[in-house]
Amino acid sequence: MCYRARPWFVLPVYRVCCRVTDLDHTPLPYGASDLSELMACPHCDALYRARTPGWNERAVCARCHLVLIAPKRKAGIKIIALTLAMLVLLVAATFFPFLDISVQGFGNKASILDSATAFQSGPMALLSVAVAAMILVIPLLRMMLVLYVLMPIVRDETPFPHARRAFRLSQKLKPWAMAEIFAIGCAVALVKVADLATIGFGPAFWMFSALVVIVIFNDRYLCTWSVWKSLETQNS
Repeated sequence: MCYRARPWFVLPVYRVCCRVTDLDHTPLPYGASDLSELMACPHCDALYRARTPGWNERAVCARCHLVLIAPKRKAGIKIIALTLAMLVLLVAATFFPFLDISVQGFGNKASILDSATAFQSGPMALLSVAVAAMILVIPLLRMMLVLYVLMPIVRDETPFPHARRAFRLSQKLKPWAMAEIFAIGCAVALVKVADLATIGFGPAFWMFSALVVIVIFNDRYLCTWSVWKSLETQNS
């Protein structure tokens, strides 16, 4: 008994090769060098032989339909440009006023930094640390890691030291970078507060709104499989 590779259906504009199923105790019938061609779906763990699709084509998982490979022309330069824009917006939005709330003649302006450090004593101080980390520190760290990894690749140079670890860390931190989630949560909360007070939007609010849009485009351009392949190729 062994892994049995059987053909899987191929959609018209997608290229997903054979799927590996039926795990048992006998070694794979491929050589050690062939193991580098295998990739697992991060959502359902289905195994495939990876093949690079053509430009503007996508390789999708046949089981859960998650996009696995989606190379795009000049994606690296676009990702770097978008990441720099996100970096500028996030740093600027940290210090500019986010909201201006006034009730019966009394008003107050609050920045994101003020919101993150609202609780400075007692058990609630841990909440301030978590909020500051998820909406400021971790997103900034991910942006710096992405720039650290991609800048040499775009210039066809040798990756910086520990580039693989940096990219792996950036992917692990992705679920914890919640700057755009914070913006969406604020928008939902404002719907409920609008009837109780007069609300004005500061510059940071519009910066975060732009940040949400840029994050969507940035995730669309970033193909993690292509980055890993570039790191392997340029390190060899």
